[in-house]
Amino acid sequence: MIALLLASGQALAEGQVDADGFTNPLQNLQFNPGLDQQEFERASSDALQVYDPLESWNRRVYHFNYRFDQWVFLPVVDGYRYVTPNLVQTGVHNFFNNLGEIPTLANSVLQLKGKRAMNSTARLLFNTILGVGGIWDPATKMGLPRLSEDFGQTLGYYGVPAGPYLMLPLLGPSNLRDTGGLVADYSLESAVNYLDVADASRSNPGITALRIVDTRANTGFRYGQLNSPFEYEKIRYFYHESRKLKIAD
Repeated sequence: MIALLLASGQALAEGQVDADGFTNPLQNLQFNPGLDQQEFERASSDALQVYDPLESWNRRVYHFNYRFDQWVFLPVVDGYRYVTPNLVQTGVHNFFNNLGEIPTLANSVLQLKGKRAMNSTARLLFNTILGVGGIWDPATKMGLPRLSEDFGQTLGYYGVPAGPYLMLPLLGPSNLRDTGGLVADYSLESAVNYLDVADASRSNPGITALRIVDTRANTGFRYGQLNSPFEYEKIRYFYHESRKLKIAD
């Protein structure tokens, strides 16, 4: 890159001016012959690096998730879709999304995002009252889109580093900061106990199981879909970069 910048600077200095007043700085650009394919691959690999001191363990969990998804999760999802009418599936998904407005509201307030907090509050009220407990989603049709904020984003907003990359069993890619955020958001939902769902889930594990199946059914990612032997590295990099974008939003 340094050689490229130096060459660009030299070309800029020697570039001739056209009759219209524009220069052609690239016409004299010469690439460093020492930058061979191996150097390019090394630079590309460095750009994709994510702090992953537990990579050996994470890869084992990744392969477990891959097989569990293939042999258990997706067949269950397919069965759920087969026996459940689309209207019911939509209602279940809307209901659990409505519960998710609780941590979104709390984390929007913690991040001083007033507009987003008001959006979540309005969605929570409209969908609970007009949407019959959240089964319907009139808020979206009213111009209030569903947004998402979690405690991992809140920690990142205040400068807490991501920490080591983690591949969580069943849950997938995460990091130390975001894993702590998951625990905090779950604890918040349990403490608020909105619509008594938390208490009902403790006595009826089927509610939690339904929420897990609904989440997987509405998650488009499929292991192996990247069709690459470096899928682990790509997923790790995509997750790392997407979290940075969400925190900066």
